[in-house]
This record gives sequence, C-alpha cells and structure tokens, in this order.
Amino acid sequence: MKTGNTMTTTLLTTSMLVLAVQATAQDGIPAHPDELVFDELVFTPPSSADYRHELPGGIPVYMAPSSEFPLVSVGFTFKGGGYLVDEETTGLASALGSLMRTGGTGSMSPSEVDESLDYLATQASTSVGRTSSSAQMNCLKSNLDESLAIFMDIVRNPAFDQERLELWREDQVEAMKQRNDDADSIMRREFRTIMNGDHYRSRNATQATVDNIDRDKLGGLHGRIFHPGNLIITVSGDFETEAMLEKLETALEGWEPGEAVPEEPAPDLENTMQPGVYRVEKDIPQGKVMIGTRSITRDDPDYFAFLLMNEILGGGAFTSRITSRVRSDEGLAYSAGSAFQPDVEYPGVFVSFFQSKSPTVALASKIIFEEFDRIREEQVSAEELETARQSFIETFPQNFSSRDAMLGIFVDDEWTDRPDGYWRSYRDEIASVTPDDIRRVARKYLDPEAMKVFVIGRWDDIYAGDETGRATMNDIFDGQSTEIPLRDPLTMEVAP
Repeated sequence: MKTGNTMTTTLLTTSMLVLAVQATAQDGIPAHPDELVFDELVFTPPSSADYRHELPGGIPVYMAPSSEFPLVSVGFTFKGGGYLVDEETTGLASALGSLMRTGGTGSMSPSEVDESLDYLATQASTSVGRTSSSAQMNCLKSNLDESLAIFMDIVRNPAFDQERLELWREDQVEAMKQRNDDADSIMRREFRTIMNGDHYRSRNATQATVDNIDRDKLGGLHGRIFHPGNLIITVSGDFETEAMLEKLETALEGWEPGEAVPEEPAPDLENTMQPGVYRVEKDIPQGKVMIGTRSITRDDPDYFAFLLMNEILGGGAFTSRITSRVRSDEGLAYSAGSAFQPDVEYPGVFVSFFQSKSPTVALASKIIFEEFDRIREEQVSAEELETARQSFIETFPQNFSSRDAMLGIFVDDEWTDRPDGYWRSYRDEIASVTPDDIRRVARKYLDPEAMKVFVIGRWDDIYAGDETGRATMNDIFDGQSTEIPLRDPLTMEVAP
C-alpha cells in the first residue's frame, strides 16, 4: 500500500514538473540555468568634477552625501610626510602621526580627548606617511558639531604631551630591540637599501634619532605639513552639502596657510648598489628571497603593458607563471610571485619573491630567471593575455566600491596630477595591450643582468643547492655574492 502511494506521488510530482517547465518555456523563462542570458554590465567611472567643491581660499572639498546610515566621515589629506624629516630625527614623522591623536590639545589633556570621543562614540585618527599625511573622523550625524570641534582641535592645536611622548619613545626602543628577530623585517629593511641606496626611504630610526625628537621638533613638522594651504578635504555620509560647506568654512577660520612643501626627493639611482646577489646570514629553516630591479613611473606610456606583463609573470596569483612553476609544479614554495610598484615622480620597483627550503632556494631562483628569459623571448599566449586583461577589466568597478574609496581616488589624482580621462580610458588601455607589447616591455625592463637578488637564511645550505643537482647558487651571477652583516638593532651600525 505504501509502495503504491509512493509511486503515485512520484508520478504526480514528475508530471507537475514537466508542466511547469513547459509553462516557463512558453513564458520566455529558460528551462535550465545554462540557458540564462544576462545583459552586459555597463559601468561608467564617476567624474571627480561632479563631487568637487571649493572653500574660500581654494581648498578643494570632495563630497559624497548619502542618507543610508546616520553617520558622517570627514577626511583631511595633506601633502608631505617622512621625506621632510632630517636624518638626525628619523622617526619624527611616525611620532607626529601618533602624538597628534594621543598627545592632547591646547585645551584638552590626552585623557580628556579620549573620554570625550568615547562619550560621543566618535572615531578619530591621525597619520604621517612617506609622502602624505592625514586626519580622519567618523561620527554620528546627531553629534557632528561636537565631534568636529574636537577633531579640529586635534588637527590644529596638538599639544604633544611630554608624558605621552616619553611613552611613545619607550615603545619605539622596545620595538627596535626585536628588529633582528624577524627575518621578514630584515629583508624589507635591507632590500630598501639595496634598491634605493643613500635615500630617505632607506633610513631607519635608531635609539639616538628617537632621543633627538622633542615637542619643538614635532611642532615644527606639524606646522610644515598641517595647514590649509596644503589640504584637500573629503566628506561622506548623511549631510546636506551647503550646510557642510558652511561648517567646514567656520572650522577653518583663522587657520593661516603655510608655505608649500617641496617635492619628494628622488633616489640617486646611479649610485645605488650594483646588480648581484646580496645575503644576510640568519639561522632560519627557510631561505627568503627577493629579486628586483627598477621599473617605471606611474604615467609612463609603458605602464599598462608592464601591468599586464607582471600579472602574467607573477602578479596573477595561481594563474601566473612564477606561481605555477615554483609553487604548483615544483612544490618549492607556498608563496611565490611578483609585484609591480610604480612611483609617481621617479621609476618604481619590480620585484619577484618567494621563500623555500634552504637546499631548494637556488632551484626556485633559477626557475624565476628562466621565466624572465621566457617572457623576454617568447610571445605570451592569447589565453594568458586575455586572462590577465579580464582580471583588471572585470574588477575595475571595485576601485569605486564605496564612497570613501571613490573620494580617496579623487584626492590622490588631484595631488599627483593624474592625466584627465585616465579612469574613463583605463579599460580600453588594458584591452589594447598586445603580445608584442608584453615582449617589448619585458625586453626593455626585465634584464636578468640588472637584477638585484637578496637572500636571507643559512647561506652554506642555500649555496650548495638541491640534492638532485638541478641547481646551485653558482647558476645565479656565477656564484658571486656580497654578505651584508647583521646590524645592531638600536644603532643600525654593523653588529660585531
């Protein structure tokens, strides 16, 4: 009896499904998901001009109002950063970025600032980077006026409380003591020196330079960077445009513009370390390697071809050649790839990287150099190029995925004078790159003889190579290498 009922139910269900499929087919609904056809997604990048306003005095303000949440975010971005600091006070930029927020103001102690912001549920932060500095605030719409008043006091009138300065100094020295504990920290530090030579980017704070920092020096750097003649503002969230412009104008009253900051100095590329192998001895189970050379500026005509070349070579995660060969095919490294870092004012850096067991470092390095040669000599396949193109074209809208991200792009473009129409033509530029372009750019910039190789690990084990004899470090620059002695963590002088 149960069997008969089950069969009847199954037949009835099947009949209903057949009828449903027939009905949907008649209504124009595909019978199977494979038959679904979607309209092409059309995304037009926003124009910065639609969001740009100016305060009296010409201060740019980029605004993106939205009533989605009762929140308001205000961002101040200033040109200038670590490159303005003298070598004797290296670390001053970091101190300024920290103590502007934590060191109190002319009218409030550090604890009063903290308590006031906590009471209002307002977040505020300040930072001083390599080439730019910023102050950010996020608050409820309902307490915007109170929050903005405290935020402006932080930005305009930092007090650099002496006790907080001493705490910052102690934290820095304690962190310095651990510098040589982490191989990655050593790698980044020394590779900057190898690539940039005697340049501010190669500098490291020491106990002496941190001890040289005082409130007067903090105030001096603050005055050079944080002033309305050096400012672009962004606002997003729940607000009325005209009312917000009035609030900002009032908040900036009486704040005098300072002198324009100079441009970031370029490294002396003629006097950086020569191509070759550089090594630091450290007892770690794996060798860590970076292989790099100078690349191009951000606005170079070869930019898009270089971008796609790097994607194919090592930037495209599991689809890239270096990752496929070193990680997937040979199993020599968990992480292997490359990165392309262009600078605005001068040529940036291209770098390939991996970490591998000491005996297989030479083999992984040899494979990467083989890939340099291959992309220089052979045209990339149509499939590789199309995959690389689509990785940028399909993800392009993500650059503007939030209002804050969009406003950040507008600010960066204005500070760096990005060519007008760059974002509108971005996908067309990507799509126009050909296999010939890839090979031409690879031949021009990826000269194996111009590479600088940095290795950290147990050198004797690394030099000997793998047990199968497929590679030794003799295969890289004829086995010649320069040892970089480990530095004292507090002085950055060569350790005994």
